[in-house]
Amino acid sequence: MFEKPRAAAISPDDEIFIVDMTARIQVFDLDGNFLRAWQIPEFYKGRPSGLSFNNDGNLLVADTHYNRMLVYTTDGKLLDDQTIGGVEGAEPGEFGFVTDAVQDSQGNYYISEYGQHDRVQKFDPQGNFLFQWGGHGREPGQFVRPQNMVVDEHDHIWVADACNHRIQVFDATGEEAKLIKIWGEHGSEPGKMGYPYDLQLDGKGHLYVIEYSNHRVQKFDLDGNSLGTWGLSGHQPGELASPWALVLDQYGRIHVIDSENHRVQRIRL
Repeated sequence: MFEKPRAAAISPDDEIFIVDMTARIQVFDLDGNFLRAWQIPEFYKGRPSGLSFNNDGNLLVADTHYNRMLVYTTDGKLLDDQTIGGVEGAEPGEFGFVTDAVQDSQGNYYISEYGQHDRVQKFDPQGNFLFQWGGHGREPGQFVRPQNMVVDEHDHIWVADACNHRIQVFDATGEEAKLIKIWGEHGSEPGKMGYPYDLQLDGKGHLYVIEYSNHRVQKFDLDGNSLGTWGLSGHQPGELASPWALVLDQYGRIHVIDSENHRVQRIRL
């Protein structure tokens, strides 16, 4: 059972990890059978809002209200020595509300945050700060709640710039981040977005975006052309209520984190 699930990730072993407002991480197989669970140790300030896996197959947890990235083994052991952050602030290595954490092929970490900072910080594999980019605003390269990220095969960083209703793509492989692609505007027509909260690449030229206020999944090509949408507001099967996240399995199926309906729905788009 769930209480407003809000983030998910699929492990290399095809297990789905989901965190909800109870601050539990629950683990399921691809058919939704419960396998195991554990509790985040601190959560009275708030709950995590981002999950992903690093190159070692460990779970990265965006511990949003505790200003840090946590790392867990898949059986729930906290790897304390790999934590990044923990201090609230605007200086390098400090954070506001952490939304997501991802790792590139070289082992570098990228950690996004919203609030007064609205930025992405890059760290080396040992957790040393390298540089940052973004800032609060609506100009290209700025963010208003960068809610989720994904890394492609070129180590480019795709960002769901949620409150700007757009997708931004950066090349941060050098000594600074360069904006290489941007699209999106607020709306409910195909091609427009309403608070994109999560995104996934399928490795076949498609991007899937979950839209919190449009209660749908939208499929794009890599140039931002809409290829279709699925979902509408409601509580029946096939309907969504403020979805927060989605994950894509190896069979091309999308698992939608249907938050306000306290459930997961699996589709193919």
